[in-house]
Amino acid sequence: MANTRVPVWLDCDPGHDDAFAILLAVYHEDLQLIGVSTVYGNAPLSKTTSNALSVLKAIGKENIPVHPGSWRPFSRDTKHARDIHGESGLDGTDLLPQPDRLPLKHCNAIKDMRDALLSCPPQTAWLVATGTLTNIALMFAVFPEVAKHLKGLSIMGGAIGGDFTNVYMGPEYTDSAGQKHARIGNMSPFAEFNIWCDPDSARSIFTNPDLTSKTTLITLDLTHQVCATTEIRDMLLFSRVKQEPPARLRRMFYELLMFFAKTYEAVFGLKDGPPLHDPLAVAVVLASINGDLRSLFNDAKHERWDVDVVTEGEQDGRTRVTSATEGVFIPRSVDVQKFWDLIEDCMAKADHETGYAK
Repeated sequence: MANTRVPVWLDCDPGHDDAFAILLAVYHEDLQLIGVSTVYGNAPLSKTTSNALSVLKAIGKENIPVHPGSWRPFSRDTKHARDIHGESGLDGTDLLPQPDRLPLKHCNAIKDMRDALLSCPPQTAWLVATGTLTNIALMFAVFPEVAKHLKGLSIMGGAIGGDFTNVYMGPEYTDSAGQKHARIGNMSPFAEFNIWCDPDSARSIFTNPDLTSKTTLITLDLTHQVCATTEIRDMLLFSRVKQEPPARLRRMFYELLMFFAKTYEAVFGLKDGPPLHDPLAVAVVLASINGDLRSLFNDAKHERWDVDVVTEGEQDGRTRVTSATEGVFIPRSVDVQKFWDLIEDCMAKADHETGYAK
């Protein structure tokens, strides 16, 4: 039987939530992860690259190539998220193995991404970006033919705010006039981290006419609906069958989530658990191809949006949207139970594959 799995390239900056995105991309039977590229963001490039290698080792998939990409934005200073992800980018566990292999040397992640995507039949491959957008903006600028060749582009980034959804982003902020307002972003009162790090790259992607109609944007307005509560963390630790003792792999992911939960409570006051942003961008691909998952994201109204990005001033990095006939899909809601079922199913497969029973 012909391979019907959908080819996916993951551009990421691991990152606690990126680790779950890698797990989902590797272990869902409908997907074929054809490559991973890394970018600065949650930590410096050397650390996000090492983290990607470590996560792949932990889940038993060291055969997947890792391509180091951009270490900084094209025209801005580099920024990281130590207050959320720690010094390493994956603080919180001693169970994450050190990688046995080095990342690919003498490679060009931009060209490697292009080559891998163009090697797939037209309109089959997806590009998923869960970090800053420097790598993929450079690729589309240098190799514009990739945009038309892709089936889809899924991005975790941005925040709309207002009444787009009804989620809590953190404490209110006070403007220069002393007025309090609801927070929109997680890096500034207005901007989400991935977009804020390189808003120029983000703007170039959202204004590319070959990409807009095939782009899905997973914003904080959605990800804050999917928090890893105490109940969810316990389910992922012990599995649905209450496995005792929990497997080593599950303990590792649990410890990562506990660290993530503590930093989100300390920084944003979120007491219900951390939002698991990045795997939602992988789940977008599954919802587009798997009939059982079509309802994962509600698209009943077929809303589409033009997206612009503020690139200077107090609101630098803010994503602004206006309604459009054709444009970017920005889901407002997600079937939370189905999402966690996906994560648990892939965790169980990784358990079986790695044989970490203790």
